[in-house]
Amino acid sequence: MNAVSQDVPDRSAPRLLVLWLVLSQALAAAGGVASENGHYQGPCAAVVSPDARILYVACADSRQVAWIDLATGQILRRTDVPAEPTGLALSRDPGRLIVTCAAPTSVVAVYDAETGDQVAEISAGHTAMSPVVSPDDKHVYLCNRFDNDVSVIDLEAGREVSRIASVREPVAVAVTPDGRTLVVANHLPLMPTDGSYSGDVSPLVSLIDLGSGATSAVGLPHGSNSVRGLCVTADGKHALVTHLLGNFEMIPFRVDTGWIDVNVVSIVDLEQQKAVGTIGLDYYDLGAANPRDIVCTPDGSWVYVSLSGTHEVAVIDTKDLLGEFARRTMQPMMAVWPIYISLGESLWRRIALPGKGPRGLTAVGSKLYVAQYFSDAVAVVDWQESGEPRIDSIPLGPETELTAARRGELLFNDATICHQQWLSCASCHPDGRTDGLNWDLQNDGVGNSKNTKSMLLAHETPPAMAVGVRESAEYAVRSGIIHILFAQRPEEEAAAIDAYLKSLRPVPSPHLVDGKLSEAAERGKELFSSERVGCHRCHPAPLYTDLKSHNVGTRNASDRGDIFDSPTLIEAWRTAPYLHDGRYTSIGELLIEGRHGLRGSRHRDLTDQELADLVEFVLSL
Repeated sequence: MNAVSQDVPDRSAPRLLVLWLVLSQALAAAGGVASENGHYQGPCAAVVSPDARILYVACADSRQVAWIDLATGQILRRTDVPAEPTGLALSRDPGRLIVTCAAPTSVVAVYDAETGDQVAEISAGHTAMSPVVSPDDKHVYLCNRFDNDVSVIDLEAGREVSRIASVREPVAVAVTPDGRTLVVANHLPLMPTDGSYSGDVSPLVSLIDLGSGATSAVGLPHGSNSVRGLCVTADGKHALVTHLLGNFEMIPFRVDTGWIDVNVVSIVDLEQQKAVGTIGLDYYDLGAANPRDIVCTPDGSWVYVSLSGTHEVAVIDTKDLLGEFARRTMQPMMAVWPIYISLGESLWRRIALPGKGPRGLTAVGSKLYVAQYFSDAVAVVDWQESGEPRIDSIPLGPETELTAARRGELLFNDATICHQQWLSCASCHPDGRTDGLNWDLQNDGVGNSKNTKSMLLAHETPPAMAVGVRESAEYAVRSGIIHILFAQRPEEEAAAIDAYLKSLRPVPSPHLVDGKLSEAAERGKELFSSERVGCHRCHPAPLYTDLKSHNVGTRNASDRGDIFDSPTLIEAWRTAPYLHDGRYTSIGELLIEGRHGLRGSRHRDLTDQELADLVEFVLSL
């Protein structure tokens, strides 16, 4: 944290930027940020009533749930919810609609599924999502994404009864039909990514025995990242998980045939407690980028996956997905080229949708309902095994003109602008942040992998990249389109992506207490800015970077230099692993074991409590 040398000129943060950052953090701590996109609906999740009469749709941008009469396609009512809705679930007896509403302290809103009257409001953790009701209708399980745990809610009592620890950013949860096992999908890996680490780098799927409370972990294939969707097959034998599989140990000199990323469904055998297959969604020369939600039909016959990057739905016979032919011919072979060996045709049927950005899915009978986030509509796919599917659309509001930032968000998540549709910008930067992997990009030579950086504040904190090879985020955006997406796109698209990235706001840290620093973090703040420790010299408020590069002794054997950019520390709590090569998985390891910025007497003079306080402050930013 303390400068030894520098080779990049100082760039002072403009006063307007300082005001913007302070205001955005204050608004975020209050439970949200005022958005220019407030007039959009942003459908993200859907669930259909057991009698197939009413479709419930969570609209993230308008902060509402729409109730749709499926016989007429008319919206029966719009219910305002306490915060951004992130997931829906239904109980049968009595009929209740459960809505997770994401905030630093989330709310689980419970409504009468018939009348729409609110019957309960239950507190949950940070960014609650993906609720699921137990088979006996007694409990609701949901992910608290940034608290890294799962809430267990007693539905009759209307309160949270326990929390179950997870690993890193749990984003989806499912329960087996017998009610015995809870399956939790974690979004990102939490392993070192530097050359000294020899284990697999992948997110974990947590299996929780609801009787004993015992938890086991199932690793996905090496290079897995960006887990999004999860379901359990109707027979309760397998969990199906959607994610990306990164060929991150190879130089990304091409994108075709899945050289950089492939898009997959992993199959977890719940009895054996291990992943028994990873089935590619892609065609040989046409990617199926950014798989999101996954559902099985109620009768267990079919599996659907929303392909959010290519604006499609993929469908496959469940027996085919679990069968030997799929494992022999549709499993990607990483570290070779081509990734998919031509041993057979894909068994997936891909269906183009009328809208953009498919996310949440729900199926009943022969019909699949798809929340199309960027089109403010629900696609209705009437799937027939023989013949063409019938496709319709239910609009959730009037068509609206896209602002520059909204168009940029669409483009950032749009793989159709990539050669062969293999990936989008969001493939390496989910939600504009990081995939938790190292990549050996050619812009600073080869053989020196660097950890993926978050895009939050990238335009306000130049230069870009760990060694500053891109003078600005604007330059990096355009280079990424050319050298990662392998595409030539109009300048106005890059400008729109700039606008989207500039619109990103920090998420309040889960380490805050009622939106404020804890006592330990307050003590750490004083240490951080003291002359005794001096972290503020390289990481001054409010951006927590001096916009310079320094030698702080972190060069490894593969690096070509010893000068690295000082990153912003805002949202450092969600950007592990740390340093340019990802060698530390926690801020505690970085400061205590790595002594980053605390060489010599700076480290020796600090007590264990002071080091813990310093860690707590950094994690609170």
